[in-house]
Amino acid sequence: MRILLVEDDLILADGIAHALRSSGHAVDCVATGPDADAALAAQGYELVVLDVELPKFDGFEVLRRLRRRKSSTPVLVLTARDAVHDRIRGLDLGADDYLTKPFEMGELHARIRALGRRARGAAEDRIVLGRLEVDVKGKRAFVDGAGIDLSAREFAVLELLAARVGRVVSKDAVIASLYQWESEVSANAIEIYVHRLRRKLQDLGVGIRTVRGLGYLLDRPEPDAPGER
Repeated sequence: MRILLVEDDLILADGIAHALRSSGHAVDCVATGPDADAALAAQGYELVVLDVELPKFDGFEVLRRLRRRKSSTPVLVLTARDAVHDRIRGLDLGADDYLTKPFEMGELHARIRALGRRARGAAEDRIVLGRLEVDVKGKRAFVDGAGIDLSAREFAVLELLAARVGRVVSKDAVIASLYQWESEVSANAIEIYVHRLRRKLQDLGVGIRTVRGLGYLLDRPEPDAPGER
């Protein structure tokens, strides 16, 4: 998942970003209201983790501008404010969830997973496609209950395509989901990850197609495929 982290406490931001990246997310970090607004206007994100107390203008203003652009990107608000009226204000402006500082990193991960499930219309942290099962929480994939040997990048590509099964995902979207701004990205690297996944999934009734000029599509297994649930 590609996440924008908006936090002006650099030590806290570094800790959160490290934890999220260790879980396989791509994280971009900014520290001010205007920088957050500019990033959200220029880039597509799957989730925003947004502090309220920011320089120049606050997180509520960032959220207001985001929703004014008709963006439905999930927003998790982080704040030291615990007043009820602040929580109400954030939710009324379009926040999807609210977490008060200090918090346990495990709770942050759980809330991010919940927002991811909500965004893809799923009730659980597992995506089942025929004999293939993708464990979003555990960052593992299984075939008939047996684990598949995937690298972190391969799993991230699989998770992205599985969450959008039956829909074309552009190569740019795959790149954006996997890498931070400071990373040097090669389109060839994405092709390599997809090629490796194809080889590992080719006997499972789950195929990854290249749609020329558009991107990649993970086929939904036929209803009568072996192991379909």
